[in-house]
This record gives sequence, C-alpha cells and structure tokens, in this order.
Amino acid sequence: MRYKILFLFITIGAVFQLAAQGRLKLTGRVYDSDNQPIELATVRVAGTTMGTMTDLKGEYQLSIPAGDSIVVIYSCLGYREERRQLLNLTKDVSLSVRLNKNAKMLNEVVVATHRRQTSTLQTIDTKDLKLMPDATGGSIEAMLTTFAGVNSSNELSSQYSVRGGNFDENIVYINGIEVYRPLTVRSGQQEGLSIINPDMVGAVGFSSGGFSAEYGDKMSSVLDIIYKHPEAFEGSVSASFLGATASVGQSTKKFSQLHGVRYKTNSTLLSSLDTKGEYEPSFFDYQTYLTYKFAPKWEASLLGNISINNYKFTPHERNTSFGTATDAKQFKVYFDGYEKDKFETYFGAFSLNFFPDKYTQWALMTSAFVTNELVTYDIAGQYWLDDLANGEDGESTENKGALGVGTYHEHARNRLRASVVATSLKGATKLGQNELKWGLTHQYEKIHDRVREWEMRDSAGYSLPHTGQSVEMIYNLFSRQDMESHRLSAYLQDTYRLRTLWGRFIFTGGLRASYWGFNKETLVSPRASISFIPAANEQITTRLAGGLYYQAPFYKELRDTVCDAANNYVVQLNRNIKSQRSIHVVLGGDYSFRALDRPFKFTAELYYKKLDHLIPYEVDNLRVWYSGQNEAKGYAAGLDMKLFGQFVPGVDSWLTFSLMKTQEEINGVKLPRPTDQRYSVGLYFQDYVPRFPKYKFSLRAIFADGLPVGSPRKGRQAGYFRAPAYKRVDIGASRILVGGEDKLLQKGVLRHLKSVWIGIDVFNLFDISNVNSYYWVTDITNAQYAVPNYLTRRQINLRLSIDF
Repeated sequence: MRYKILFLFITIGAVFQLAAQGRLKLTGRVYDSDNQPIELATVRVAGTTMGTMTDLKGEYQLSIPAGDSIVVIYSCLGYREERRQLLNLTKDVSLSVRLNKNAKMLNEVVVATHRRQTSTLQTIDTKDLKLMPDATGGSIEAMLTTFAGVNSSNELSSQYSVRGGNFDENIVYINGIEVYRPLTVRSGQQEGLSIINPDMVGAVGFSSGGFSAEYGDKMSSVLDIIYKHPEAFEGSVSASFLGATASVGQSTKKFSQLHGVRYKTNSTLLSSLDTKGEYEPSFFDYQTYLTYKFAPKWEASLLGNISINNYKFTPHERNTSFGTATDAKQFKVYFDGYEKDKFETYFGAFSLNFFPDKYTQWALMTSAFVTNELVTYDIAGQYWLDDLANGEDGESTENKGALGVGTYHEHARNRLRASVVATSLKGATKLGQNELKWGLTHQYEKIHDRVREWEMRDSAGYSLPHTGQSVEMIYNLFSRQDMESHRLSAYLQDTYRLRTLWGRFIFTGGLRASYWGFNKETLVSPRASISFIPAANEQITTRLAGGLYYQAPFYKELRDTVCDAANNYVVQLNRNIKSQRSIHVVLGGDYSFRALDRPFKFTAELYYKKLDHLIPYEVDNLRVWYSGQNEAKGYAAGLDMKLFGQFVPGVDSWLTFSLMKTQEEINGVKLPRPTDQRYSVGLYFQDYVPRFPKYKFSLRAIFADGLPVGSPRKGRQAGYFRAPAYKRVDIGASRILVGGEDKLLQKGVLRHLKSVWIGIDVFNLFDISNVNSYYWVTDITNAQYAVPNYLTRRQINLRLSIDF
C-alpha cells in the first residue's frame, strides 16, 4: 500500500512538472501615443478564453502555452485594437504595445472624455489642425494663440508671448532637443515657416508657467513637441494659395522613417498691405526623422532639418491714413530701392536610446544648430505727412497742409553666423510609486556678428538731427563682435504618486543647476508642484506649482549699445550681464462635467511672477531690442480661464479669457512692460452643417488689448501710448470628398486614400485694420509722429488636403 501511495505522489508530481513545463509567462506594458500607461486594457489570446487586464501602471502578466504559435490581441475602449503574433514559443516573453486613439461616431452617439491634467504641462490634440483657418499656413503656434495666457498680435508670424514674456522667453523642444529660430528676423513678412512641421507631429505638450526642472532655463513657457512614429506606410499632401506641403512615412519592425517638405509664399497676403510693391517671399523647409532598433534594448534616431528662407521686396509706394475723425492725417511715400534677406538654418540631432528594462531608459543625444543670416537693404523714400480736414460727407479728404515733407534713406549690411553644439545624457526610471528623471548637458556656442546700418533723413531741406553746423545721421549702428562660450546644466527630478482615503496626490520636485562660462555665473533653480484629485469628486483636479526660473542671456540680451553725442550706436558685449530671474507661483484647477449630454472641462489658473535682474527691451514688430543692462525689476500677475468641450457633438472647441498686468521699474520709474496685454479673448469653434455632416466649419477669433508703444531709441521712459486692440476673425469651410461614409470619389485608386478635404478660408473676415508697429516721422522741430503699420486685410484662400 505504501508503494502505491508513493507511486501516486510521484505520478502527480510528474504531471504537475510537465504541466508547468508546458506553460510560459507573457509580460509587458500597454501605453498610449504619449507614452502614458493605459489602465484596464484587455490582453487576450485569439481563439481561446485566456486573457487578463492591465493594472494602474499599464502592466500585465499572462500564462500562455509553450511550443505553439499564438496571436495576442490588445484592446481598450477608445483605442485601436492591436495584434501581435508570437511564433514557436520556447521561453518567457516580454512584449510592450502602444495603442493609438480611435474616435468613432456611431449614428449620433459619441463616447468621449477629456485627459486629466495633473501637472502644469497640458496635452494638445492636433487632429483638426489642417482644417483650422490660419494665415501662417497651419502651424501649432496658431492654435496656441487661442489659449489662455498666450498672445500674438501678428498673423504673419508664428511667434507668441506668454503671460507677459516676450518671444525669446519661450523654449521649444522637438524630441527632447531644444531648437532655435533665426535671430535677426525683424518682421512677420520675413519670418517664413515655423521650425515645427505639423504633418510630423505626434504629441504636443505646453506649459504657460510653473513647469518642472526637466525643462530648460526660460522664464515664460515650454512647448514640447514629439514627432510621431509611422504605424505603416502613410503620407499626406496639401496645397493652397499660401504654399504646399508633403509628408511620407513608413515603418517596419526595426526601422521607421518620416519625411516632410514645406514650401510657403505669402505674397497674396502681403499684397493687401499699405506698402505696395513687388513681394517675392520664398520659404522652404525639409525635415526627416529616422529611427532604427538594432537590438532588443537599443534604438538610434536621427532628426534633421534644412530651412532656407528668402525675402525679396521692391517697394513702390505707400499711402496710409490714420488718426481720428477730428485729427486725421495721411502719410504718403514714393520709394526707390530694394530689400533682400536670406535666412539659412541647419539642424541635426542624433540620439542613442538604451532600455535596460521596462522601467528604465537612458539616452545619449548630440545636436547641432547652424544659422547663416543676411539682411541687406537700400531704400530711399520721398514722403509727405499731411493734415486732413473733414469733407462735407464727414470723411477726411480735404488737405489742410503738410506737417512734414522730406526724404529718407535706410541702409543695412548685416550678417550673423551662429552655431550651437550640445551633448546631453538623460535618464528616467520608475521605482515603485516614484518616477525619477535626470540629465546632464554641455553646450558650446560660437557667434559671428557684423552690423552696419544707418538712416539718413532730410526734412524740408534740413538733415535730421539738425545742428546747423554739420550733416548728421538720425540713426547709425555698428557692430563687429565674435564670441564663444560654454554652458553646463544638470537637473534631477522625482514624481511621486500617492493614493489615500481622501484622494490621489501627485508630487513633483526637482532641482536644476547651470553654469555659463561667459560671465562665470552659477545658478540653482528649485521647482515643485502638487496635484490633488479628491476621492469625493474625481471630476475635480487642483494644482499648485512654483519655483525659481532663470534665463541666461543668449546673445541679443548682452549686446550693450553705447551711444555717443553724434547719435552713433556701437555694440559692446556686457561681460557683467546676469541672468534674468522669475519666481513663479501658479494655482489652478480643472472641473470636468457633462452638459447637453456632452463632455466639457473648465480650467482656471491664477499666477504671479516676481521678476528681477531684468534687461529692459522694446518690441518693434518681431524685433526685440534689449538695453544690455540688468537695470529693472517687476512682476506679472493674472488669471487665465478656458472652457473646453464639444459645443457641437463630435468636435472639440474652446473659449478662453485672460486678465493680466505686468509692470517693471527702471531707475525708479514704473512702466508697463512692452508685452502688457491686459486682457484677451480667444475662440476656436468647430461645427457641422445640420443634415450635411460632410461639411465642416472652423472659426478662429482673437480679441486682445493693444500693447504699450514708445518712440524708437528713446523707449517708454520718454513717454508711451497704447496701440489699438487687436481684433481678428478667420473662418474656414471644408468638405470631405474621400473618407468616412462619403462615396463621392471613392472609386478606383481613390479607394486607397484615407481622406480628401477641400476647403476655403476667409482671413480677417471683418476686414479690420490691425496695427502691430509704427513708422516714426520727425519734422524739422524734432516733433515725432507715429504712423501705423497696418497688418493684412481680408483675403480668401483655397486649400486641398489629402491623407493616404
């Protein structure tokens, strides 16, 4: 009997051992396009009942049979299903899968929700960007300018200011690499294309203040762009009166590639300006993003960009009427000469990524940026500034007499060559509820600057400034500078998640340090934030963030222009310059709710920024002119609000409202900063035509306060006024020809296209004459008159967009 029992136990043990040998373990992680874990995603083996679900970290574990070939299916509500085939299994397998969002409309029922924001970095959905009416040609920045706290008063430019900061205070990353724009661009006409190619964008993150230590040393905002990995062969082509774009991507198991080409010419827009002439702008951009996974834990990527922007302009005449009904004036100019500018930028970044395990990532990145900029012009003009009187019909048509008659000649031969080479080592790892990030960066800069520009002005036969003894230039600037410098920076950051009976807490704390060899300055920036989601109402999220933010001068800020008695300006580099400093405090929250059976989210943020070591500046169109000295202190405070949701079922829209005050004190005089835009309202609205869902309308509207303006080279200290409010409405109408349930052109080869949209845009729908800068006329008595430079008027644009 004893032997029978022993034999039974041995037999049972062998059976269990064989059974154990016949099963393997499948583990991994399921995440979305933003690399965030997906909770409660289903993982199952096709044709069987074997399956499981992911946990809070997006991780899963599943027992599967050995020796067979199986198909594993990954799915989750709101995401596209993914399948992975595993062949001849002989050992445990680790497999992580990315699920892409899948928005579907079933008759008139739409299932949708809003992503929860637990930090000051908000995620932006760009799926409808191509249909947005935009005079810059469909840029990410044009969408940003409808956000709370983000302002732009120039539809020809992709530059923006955030919460009282200027254009240079915004940092932009593409795939973790800081990118730069040309430094000597003066106006929106010259600027060309944004560095960001919207056809290549996969994810967008934006913070208007209180951002974490992993982001660099700027005082206002962060725009974090991640280029996408193509899922298979895909591409797009678009064309309009503003230019054309094309992109193509392809992916295999180890290699992916994405290429984008853009060409822009805004001559049709420029033809509506007051200054008539021959506009010949030509802007070209090529970008590529390549990735290669040469080992299971190793991946290399290459990001490249070539941008060539040419701007040629031969002015003929200008006729500008301005003033009020009781004090109307007319400025008329006949021109001779031309302007020819060229901005060439080259950018490349190589990244080597190592994934030692599913919780850890290391990256070694090297990038190089080179810009070669040339600005040349010789333009002479004969001008008349006349005082007008009201005619019998109430319009200002009668000439009361000339206030100023004269001639001017503007000359420039400016060249700038700059290069930036950076090498970074970054890492990220998860340890329990902690997510650690760290990084080290060395940056080398070399700048070659040559400036020779002057302006001669003659008023009624007298050169200005009129001394009675000699002929003087009204303005003369000379620079001959070469500089090299090294920068070192490092950061350490931890994010900790805690779940309690009261709710969920997310703590983020970090420290950033930097050193600049030019002025021997060492900086330390602590930053922290906390978010709370109460258990009693998980529709509410609250955030509190703050920290110390420095902005080390790059080049323009340290150019100290010294003026002599003859009005000659000579550029000297201020080696005693210090970094500007800002202390951020941001308190905000979100409330998600449903109204009209559709999802909405209301966001509000209060902020205060204490500013010191400021370098005062003046803004003229896109040109930011710094004093070159740390001679000011100030503050910025305000409230930003945003209502986001589906005002129309199935499409997202938003309405924003901002209040702000920013002020600085220079030598005891308190003045509004040049970016003191006290209020702004932004609207982006989408709609479908009732009973005709193939037709889609988009509306983009901005109403913002005018900015303070002072006379050139004297600044706001000598007196200032406010420009008129910026008011603009752009509207677009689109019709889908291929895609969805439309059958109009779904025949033959067109069956293989994902979508085809045709549309028409009306820019500046109400034909409002907006002002973003002024031309200053000085008469013989040295009185100055500010002649407004009006922006573009109403224009119509046709466009065609194809995705395949």
